[in-house]
Amino acid sequence: MDWAFVHKIWEKWISSNVGSGQPLKSALLLNYDPNGPSRLISTIAEQEGIKGDPTEMCELVSFVKRNKLQTESFFIGQNQYLVTTIHESWFSARCMSTSKPAGEGAILMHTGAFLLIGLYDGSIGSACRAMVALDQFAWQLSRRNH
Repeated sequence: MDWAFVHKIWEKWISSNVGSGQPLKSALLLNYDPNGPSRLISTIAEQEGIKGDPTEMCELVSFVKRNKLQTESFFIGQNQYLVTTIHESWFSARCMSTSKPAGEGAILMHTGAFLLIGLYDGSIGSACRAMVALDQFAWQLSRRNH
């Protein structure tokens, strides 16, 4: 993977999708290639709006690898999430420990050699906007691989 290309599209993408008034409050890009070298499995490639903990990310990657999405929960920071929707290359989850009236959620998308994580505030409308934002990044990343 061309890291310069990934960084370039990440920087462009976060400027219009992550932060105050944007669909996502934070995003993480983790190396995630189950067929790749194990030293890359939980490396945080990029992050915005959150300071990811490498140990915590290892646990998140293990959660994804176990593929027991419907029977387990996972943590990002202090928040615990429960998976609500599962699709072929992505799943969404609601925060079970939020104090925000509108709620919080996460969308995790496997794209190429990465696991893209978007965190958002709000309900289903917010989740839809977050999914569109994540899909834009995945599409830009996939263009490079074709």
